[in-house]
Amino acid sequence: MSKKESFVQGVRDGVPIGLGYFAVSFSLGILAKNIGLTPLQAAVMSLLNNASAGEYMGLTMIAAGASYWEMAFATLVTNARYLLMSCAMSQRMDPAMGLRHRFFMAFDITDELFGITIARPGYLDPWYMYGAMVPSIPGWMIGTALGTLAGSLLPLRVVSAFSVALYGMFIAIFIPPARKDKVIAALVALAFLTSWAFSWLPVVSDLSDGTRTIILTVLLAGGAAALFPRREEEEQQG
Repeated sequence: MSKKESFVQGVRDGVPIGLGYFAVSFSLGILAKNIGLTPLQAAVMSLLNNASAGEYMGLTMIAAGASYWEMAFATLVTNARYLLMSCAMSQRMDPAMGLRHRFFMAFDITDELFGITIARPGYLDPWYMYGAMVPSIPGWMIGTALGTLAGSLLPLRVVSAFSVALYGMFIAIFIPPARKDKVIAALVALAFLTSWAFSWLPVVSDLSDGTRTIILTVLLAGGAAALFPRREEEEQQG
């Protein structure tokens, strides 16, 4: 597949993600407006920081009058799962891929873009991910800006309902490979079960959502890698 074909396919797959981001970021814009940010400030924030939980955390701490160091540390902890995603993507990159592509791909590792990119067979194609960024980044940025302008006019239930779109995209990402591979299907089911258990078990339920996600990811992914290893040739063939 040529660079152009990969890019166009990435744009096509990124459109529903961008639409979902546009809808969900309205609530982020409302929060930004409530703490005094202008639409331009909110748009720049979402352009440079493509992480919903991290942005919510940052805005909440701004509202609380936290220091820059406190905000940076809290955001780092909240977004720590992206470190695991980066490690996973690095294992699927062509060893000959240059630093320039690695740098720009790392700029927009979101849950959804990671999911559609890592699900493709063979080495990761930077042009596919660039294409997926084209609709997703503006969708998140523009939605945040519009949220500061008109988001407060929408009923809260309507804004909350928009987030269902992202859950639909997650399902669309993991269902196809789960239907082809029993190991993946079992891991998906186990992830749901353990995530639910971690939400009410003593001690771990007191941890943040991001920390629980990291713990579960390391445990499940590590266990799967140890029990069901895949050769590099299999990874390249999908």
